[in-house]
Amino acid sequence: MDWSDTTAAHWRSDVFGGGFERIEELPTIELDDLLEIDRQKDELVTNTRQFCMGLPANNALLWGARGTGKSSLIQAILNQFTSQGLRVIQVEKGSLSDIASITAKLVDRRYRFLIVCDDLSFDEDDDGYKQLKSALEGSVFASSANVLIYATSNRRHLITEYMRDNLSSTQSRGELHESEAIEEKISLSDRFGLWLSFHQFKQDQYLRVAEYWFKKLAQEHGLKVNWTQQLRQDSLTWALNRGVRSGRTANHFAKYTVGKTLLEHSENNI
Repeated sequence: MDWSDTTAAHWRSDVFGGGFERIEELPTIELDDLLEIDRQKDELVTNTRQFCMGLPANNALLWGARGTGKSSLIQAILNQFTSQGLRVIQVEKGSLSDIASITAKLVDRRYRFLIVCDDLSFDEDDDGYKQLKSALEGSVFASSANVLIYATSNRRHLITEYMRDNLSSTQSRGELHESEAIEEKISLSDRFGLWLSFHQFKQDQYLRVAEYWFKKLAQEHGLKVNWTQQLRQDSLTWALNRGVRSGRTANHFAKYTVGKTLLEHSENNI
């Protein structure tokens, strides 16, 4: 893989050990496009800047409600720091056992690599978390200062938790050391040095994001239209129907509304 002209790649596992597959097209989202998550942006930008400068930096876990900008923030980080030698490798959960192999292929490269695990979670009987935990503990990265892991998840503790985990050992599965079993479940997320939490937007936050994306898309397509009270109400109804106020929901509303308006203009001009 020629990383001089490759910004991001997938890791593909196979019987021969796996390899990198270049990602040809990447989202063009920028940090300025991500509103209402300034604290998370500032912390991840600082951590990534340290990393790109060869300074101490942390593996990061971005967790929280769906559609709130976790994956988009990592993509915007890549776009911001590509010129400083940052590269991204996307690794699926099923390929976490290859982390040692992936890291070995990146040692001594002059670039800085983020191994990105998106929408990460593990079931109770899933042993994949042990591979990730081992890497985060340092055994895999001991000889590679140019690799970090950035992971996103809807769960803070990554591993499914059950009501029985909160019951006493006599009421649950009867493990001899029940508290230790529970600690094992939540220990993985503790290995990430940087935790960033993302939450559903309040109504005023959501409306600001919806207005931003509507105006941005309208301008990109040469559509001259104002953000009206009716559009404001329509955006709230859209979010209500989706059951979540988030940046993703706002972006979807803007695409639908701008696209529909452009279509109507086109049909009226036929």
